[in-house]
Amino acid sequence: MADEVVITEEMRKAVGSLMNICITKIERSKINMFVQATGDANPLWQDEEYARKTGYRGTVVPPGYLVTMQMEGESPGFYMPYMLSLKGAIDAGGDWEFFKPVRPDDIIVVDRKFVNLYEKKGSLGTMLLNVFETTYRNQRGETVAKGRWTTIRVLAPEVKDYEGRKID
Repeated sequence: MADEVVITEEMRKAVGSLMNICITKIERSKINMFVQATGDANPLWQDEEYARKTGYRGTVVPPGYLVTMQMEGESPGFYMPYMLSLKGAIDAGGDWEFFKPVRPDDIIVVDRKFVNLYEKKGSLGTMLLNVFETTYRNQRGETVAKGRWTTIRVLAPEVKDYEGRKID
């Protein structure tokens, strides 16, 4: 199984597909919840006066908040059937760029695309790496951030859960 080729023509055809679109109005209450959950007490996120003194028009949204938005929204028919045959996914990391501040009450449009896939051989067998790209635009159509990240799925006969039980 270690020499098995995982990528099929159907999978290659999915590259470039739009996975999901999310349109969200940034609400102050959600920002406050994010700040509480992360423990990030930066006054730029909560103190209007402080934010104005530092050159912003008021408070701004923590950049990490945008990253959480990438999995929201509806899929426009995107389908990756091979995902069903591979157990689990591992976050292999990503790169994020932030171009413009996002403020409470901004409306952010997020689109997530499947942009690449490739194989690697590992000690567990063949690994399938999926690359995704997310673009964040505000209500004026300005790109405020972009993200690109990779997940790993392993084609392995003995995949176990976190308690050591075999996954069927």
